[in-house]
Amino acid sequence: MTQTNNTFDSKYAEDWLPVKAIANGMIQTDDGYYVTGVKVVPKNIFILDEGAQNNVLFQMANFYNTIDYEFWLLIADRPVDISVYLSGLQVMYNQVSNASARKLIMQDINKANLFMSEQYNVVDTEYYIIFREKKMEIVQKRIHNLISGLAGAGIQSTQTSNNDLRMILDNYLNDGQTTNFRAVM
Repeated sequence: MTQTNNTFDSKYAEDWLPVKAIANGMIQTDDGYYVTGVKVVPKNIFILDEGAQNNVLFQMANFYNTIDYEFWLLIADRPVDISVYLSGLQVMYNQVSNASARKLIMQDINKANLFMSEQYNVVDTEYYIIFREKKMEIVQKRIHNLISGLAGAGIQSTQTSNNDLRMILDNYLNDGQTTNFRAVM
């Protein structure tokens, strides 16, 4: 691989991405950084009364003002897999003898199959706060502070997992298109 005019000649993203490894909920880069963060559980504040809404917004503003380092707010779509739900419906359909109940269950099965079709492309939207740092002790402190700060605003969060980080990379590198790997015959 050679670099000319700040572009790489390789046609493979793996050759120019600075990703060394993804482990322990962190992306380790070739230049010694750890890229990690938290996955934020969304909260619909519009179902709260006005005072509670204002409190959440005030706490979030205070939280963001405590972050004194570079960070990224990411929104990523993850495909929804309802195959386990569909299997449960099928088992239930096979166990029920009442014609009315079977009809209702079959309607749910048909609706679930429709949602799984490419026409609807049902996704779950996930929210992340990501940062990078070279020192592991600072990484751990920042993760703790992010989770605590969000909790103070009534927002739940967890450290990013390896799967979260792989999905984020896949989402951004493939323009939001799902990558399906299949066996080669």
